[in-house]
Amino acid sequence: MSVELQKKAKGERPSYFEDPAIDKVLAITLALAGETAVLRDRMDTIERLLEAGQPVTRAAIDAYVPDQAVREARDVWREVYLGNVLRIIHQEREELARSAADRRPYDEAVAHVEDPVAAGA
Repeated sequence: MSVELQKKAKGERPSYFEDPAIDKVLAITLALAGETAVLRDRMDTIERLLEAGQPVTRAAIDAYVPDQAVREARDVWREVYLGNVLRIIHQEREELARSAADRRPYDEAVAHVEDPVAAGA
């Protein structure tokens, strides 16, 4: 039985940045990161089959079901890996949040000068 997967997502691609080229690079990067994570899981499976003295065939790799400890170890690796891949985005988001927090006193002072009654004076 063969399953046909949809080749393209329906609807418009979400836009996160002003420059659409940045969105495209991010999409490519995340697609490659996903493929790398899958390859890493398959390599881990191959290593575990070899350590267990089991034959390494496509069927054995595809049939391998990781136990809870293996799933947890893979989840930890994936979290660290994606954190590394997306580090610059996380840093930029944190910087924007700090910037907004630093601006709050300024914005409150401006509001107070513009309308002292509404600002609570």
